[in-house]
Amino acid sequence: MDKPGDDEVKQVIIIRKDLGMGQGKAVSQGAHASIISYLEAEKSSKEMIERWLATGQKKIVLKVDDEKIIKKLYEAFKFKKIPCGLVNDAGLTQLQPGTITALGVGPWKSGEINFYTSALKLL
Repeated sequence: MDKPGDDEVKQVIIIRKDLGMGQGKAVSQGAHASIISYLEAEKSSKEMIERWLATGQKKIVLKVDDEKIIKKLYEAFKFKKIPCGLVNDAGLTQLQPGTITALGVGPWKSGEINFYTSALKLL
């Protein structure tokens, strides 16, 4: 059954906290995730992008403590055709090249995103 707000459009950014990234690094990785998933959403549904832009561009930032979790979430969203994108660090500062740091999801329907993210905590 749908809950109030399930049809709302939002973007979710999921950051890995197990890497010990500095605050600035985590913020920049979240920004990368936001852009990547926005571009994926733009390919999927212009209507969803327009609704999101018209309603304040809601973003929620969540955290995970394990690379396996972020990979499983990514695969689940891809399977359901919910626009998303993983961030792989370039390795220029704090992390090894290719380290998965963040996942961006949407903009998409809140209810569909929440199905996979409701157990995660806010960053």
